Amino acid sequence: MNNDIYWMRYALKLAYVAKKKGEVPVGAVIIKNNKIIAEGKNSSIIYNDPTAHAEIIALRGAGMYLKNYRLLDTTMYVTLEPCIMCSGAIIISRVSRLVFSIYNKKYYNSTGAFIDLLGLYNINYRIKIHTGILVKECTNLIQDFFQIKR
Repeated sequence: MNNDIYWMRYALKLAYVAKKKGEVPVGAVIIKNNKIIAEGKNSSIIYNDPTAHAEIIALRGAGMYLKNYRLLDTTMYVTLEPCIMCSGAIIISRVSRLVFSIYNKKYYNSTGAFIDLLGLYNINYRIKIHTGILVKECTNLIQDFFQIKR
């Protein structure tokens, strides 16, 4: 749990950098053997790239670092629940553990998630998922960002 808080704080710092650049404030970091192997922050606006989410950037960096597209025995920390695109990429990469702070309420309706890729039982790979780390800090950051934008 202490490591989860430590690494989520690191991801939160990346999210603040994204916010300063006008991006949706999301940060991600990938850890292997308690060492950072890659990190990312939302950069879609800066790069004019709709796929430049924090998670995708971190996954690309981790693949290059490990010289493998399979990111076995890694943990990804991200400040906001991954979107559908990022969830698919996380599954394909074989990240072992995903820790995110807050759920993305855009993906839910009155009956729950409209698509829960990470929770599907018919995929051949199960990711351990943990949530609720630094909820207050991550919630405040994302809410403040969107209040200013609107």
